[in-house]
Amino acid sequence: AKAMNKARKVSSQAHAVSISSAVESFYSDYSALPNPAGAAGDTTYATNTAGGTNLLEVLTAQAAFTTENPRLIKFLSAKEAKNPTANPKDGIVYDTDATGNVTGVDGFFDAWGQPFTIELDYNYDEQLAFTSVTAVALNGRRVAVHSPGVPAGGTATNATRVTSW
Repeated sequence: AKAMNKARKVSSQAHAVSISSAVESFYSDYSALPNPAGAAGDTTYATNTAGGTNLLEVLTAQAAFTTENPRLIKFLSAKEAKNPTANPKDGIVYDTDATGNVTGVDGFFDAWGQPFTIELDYNYDEQLAFTSVTAVALNGRRVAVHSPGVPAGGTATNATRVTSW
């Protein structure tokens, strides 16, 4: 059980870092953070909610967000989640049309099936302070990605939490 949880944490950690790197690459190319919702200040997105999925769609170069990513650069490539329709785990869930073409993103989940949370610094002061983990203050960062690192209903601790920092 310990080895399985360690493998889940390593896989989820890689996903968190890839999301963070995608946002940083977007910032490097466009000199701004992706902001499909027009948010201000430090903003938190769950990757299975409208704001979070819109952010993922910008990073995966979905055509609906050409105003945010006009060159449609694919900043984020991730493996598809296991069991994407019933209980998605360990990857991204794409929305598809009747012919199987990707039309959007429905979420990004850790290896336990929990959505990742993305914290963005729309103040551009390179300081993130948020309480969705425990009181965390990150200086010198524009983005932080995390998940509880436990199954739904489980108790997350700093030892189990998956973070990009």
